[in-house]
Amino acid sequence: MTHLLTVTLNPALDVSGAVDHVLPGPKLRMGAPRYEPGGGGLNVARAAAKLGGEPRALAALGGRAGAQIAALLTGSGVSLRTVAVDGETRQSLAVNDLQTGEQYRFQMPGPDWNAAMEAAMLAAIVQEAALIGPGAVVVLSGSQPPGMRDSFPQALARQMGAGARLIIDTSGPALQRLVAAPESDAMPAVLRMDQAESEALTGHPLPDVSASLDFAASLVAAGVAGCVVVARGAEGSVLAAADTRLHCQPPDVAVVSRIGAGDSFTAGFGLSLARGEDWATALRAGTAAAAAAVMTPGTELCRAEDAATLTPRCTLRRA
Repeated sequence: MTHLLTVTLNPALDVSGAVDHVLPGPKLRMGAPRYEPGGGGLNVARAAAKLGGEPRALAALGGRAGAQIAALLTGSGVSLRTVAVDGETRQSLAVNDLQTGEQYRFQMPGPDWNAAMEAAMLAAIVQEAALIGPGAVVVLSGSQPPGMRDSFPQALARQMGAGARLIIDTSGPALQRLVAAPESDAMPAVLRMDQAESEALTGHPLPDVSASLDFAASLVAAGVAGCVVVARGAEGSVLAAADTRLHCQPPDVAVVSRIGAGDSFTAGFGLSLARGEDWATALRAGTAAAAAAVMTPGTELCRAEDAATLTPRCTLRRA
């Protein structure tokens, strides 16, 4: 069993379809819709299963949409545990315009959370991590639902203790708080973000790999996380940890869809750490999985055979 647990606080039932052309006014007749389980942690778990792992996933689900997500994960290779929440799990809608090739994406909010729901989720995560045992890698990925405190990732890091390594890949106010108000007893093992998020935090562009590495290293030095990973799109990702600065660049591949590249990276990276591999090996595995994801159409995520082929072709540099 792979010692990997993913957590999804605000999952979504992803609905996608296509119309000939998007325009205001008349009814637009869509083709047959496609339904998929969505949300950062669930996508990471699905990608990890495709890469040969046996991940566990913990997700907050409610209503008919939540039940449909659970049903869609049957047979996916993901072992799912749910935490019931009041209200309906959110849905997202992606509409492709066949005439222009553009995609329109609509995201609904999730259920409102309160302190009792947060406490129940924290307890469930700690319990699941304990069931996995020493060496567990816990991935908290995706946006937070309405009403949840910005400090939830730090509360989770504080409760994880020394027995598990916590990877956080979040956005918005929760990410801003992690960076602006680090706490020594609530420091995640890994904090991952993309280039847009890193530049929003700095307030200025990070024009090259060296600038991203300096930024990541500054967060480590400030006690934000034990390791910081910043994605730079086609340039790959950089990683900074104590006495470690790495850059891994994927080979050129044909880009079909960029959807799912970040979640596939986190899956490959997390699986590698769960298998006891070092930062360099994990960064290369994540980079290969992200590159494999952009080669697949729509929301398919990565394919194991593509990732395996790409791994030795990823260029790892120590800076």
